[in-house]
Amino acid sequence: MYCFRTGKVLNWENPVRFNEKIQRLKLLNNSEHCSTLVDKVGVKEYVTEKLGEGFVIPTIGVYDSFDQIQLADLPNSFVIKTTHDSGTIVVVKNKYDFNSTKARKIISKSLSRNYYWAGREYPYKNVKPRVIVEQYMADKSGGLNDYKFFCFNGEPKYLFYASDRSNPLGMPPKFDFYDMDLKHLPIVCNGHENASKPLDYFPEFDQMKHLAAVLSAGFPHVRVDFYLIDKRVYVGELTFHHDGGFVSFIPDEWDYIFGKSIVLDDLIKQ
Repeated sequence: MYCFRTGKVLNWENPVRFNEKIQRLKLLNNSEHCSTLVDKVGVKEYVTEKLGEGFVIPTIGVYDSFDQIQLADLPNSFVIKTTHDSGTIVVVKNKYDFNSTKARKIISKSLSRNYYWAGREYPYKNVKPRVIVEQYMADKSGGLNDYKFFCFNGEPKYLFYASDRSNPLGMPPKFDFYDMDLKHLPIVCNGHENASKPLDYFPEFDQMKHLAAVLSAGFPHVRVDFYLIDKRVYVGELTFHHDGGFVSFIPDEWDYIFGKSIVLDDLIKQ
C-alpha cells in the first residue's frame, strides 16, 4: 500500500522519512489509550480532563444506530458523524430539508465497516462503532477552517492550515504549512494549492500552541486539530497517522525534515 500510494520503497528497518515512520507508528500505537483518543466520544473526555470545560464542540447525543436518533428532539441545525472512522459526516443546516434516507445510508455504511482495514491504523481496530450528533458550528467563512498542529513529544512544530472549505464552486480546499513563528513553508501537500493570501498572526494562535503541547505530551507524534469560532478555540480531534502516512510532499525533502522530529527508539524498545 505504501509503495502504491507514494511510489517509494518502504524502509521498514531504518525509517527516516515522515511517511515511513508513520507506518511504524501504526503498529506501535496499539494501546487502549490510543483507541480511546481516536474515538470521537472518548477524545472529548480526554480533552475536557486535560483542559477543562468549554474546549469541545457540544454533543447532542450518542447512539448505537441511526434509527435511534429522534429528529423531532434535535435543533434546526446539527452534524451527524460516526465515532470510529474518519471523514463520515452529514451536515444538516435545516432539518426540514433533511434527507434522512440518504443520511441513513451514509451512516449505516460507515457503522458496518472497521476503519482499521482502510490503512491498518491500529488505534481504530477496537473502537466501538456509534453515531454522534453534535451542535452545528461555523466560523466567519461559513464553514470550519482547520488549524492542525503537528506535535512531537509534546512540542508543536508545524501548523497545517486547511482553508477555503466552503468554496461555493466545490473547488478543493487550500493546504498550507507554517512554522511556529507563522512563517509560511514552501510545501505543496497532496496536490492541494496554497492559499492566495498567507495566514496572518492571530491572538488565539498562541493559545492553540499551548493547548496542543498539553494534549500531545507523551506521544512521539500526534496531530492536534483546532477550530476557531467567534474567537473561541475548540479541539476537533487527535490524529496519530496524518493521511495514513501517504503524504505527498513537494519538495520531497520535507518528508525527511518532518521525519527527523519523530523519535521511535523508546517505543521500539518497549
